[in-house]
Amino acid sequence: MRILNMKTMILGALLIASVSLNAQKFGYINSAQLLSELPEVVSAESQLETYQKQLISSGEGMVKKLETKIQAYSKEAQEGLLSQVQMQKKEAELGEEQQKIQAYEMEVQNKIMKKREELLQPIMDKVKVALENVGKEQGYTMIFDSSAGTILHASESENVMSAVKAKLGI
Repeated sequence: MRILNMKTMILGALLIASVSLNAQKFGYINSAQLLSELPEVVSAESQLETYQKQLISSGEGMVKKLETKIQAYSKEAQEGLLSQVQMQKKEAELGEEQQKIQAYEMEVQNKIMKKREELLQPIMDKVKVALENVGKEQGYTMIFDSSAGTILHASESENVMSAVKAKLGI
C-alpha cells in the first residue's frame, strides 16, 4: 500500500512539474545584433576610436624620439666618439625610455578599456532595463542571448528583438 501511495505521489509531482513547465515562456534575442543597431553604440564606438587615435599618436611621437636617439647613439658609437662609460650611460638612458614606452602602451590599453566601459555601461544598463521590462510585460520566464551561442533551437515567434527595440525607441 505504501509503495502505491509513493508511486501516486511521484506521478502527481511529475504531472504538476510538466504542467508548470508548459506554462513557462522562453524568449531569445541576439544582443550583438541589437547593440550594433543602437545609434548610441555607434556614437560611443566613434568617440572611442577618436580617443584611441589621440593616445596612439602620443605613443608614436615617443617611439620616433627614441628611434632618433638610437640612430644618433649608433652613429656616435660607430665613429668611436664615445667612451665605454659613455656608451653604457647612453644605453641605460635608451633602455629607460624604452621601458617608459612599454609602460605607456599598457597605460593606453587600460585607458581605452576604461573609456569603453564609461561609454558603453549606460547603454548596457538601458538595454538591460528594456529587456527586463519586455520580459515582465510579456510574461517571459527567461530570455536567452542567441549571440552567446547558448540556444540550440528557438522558434522565431519568441524572438524579443522587436519588443526590446520598441522599448529603446529604435
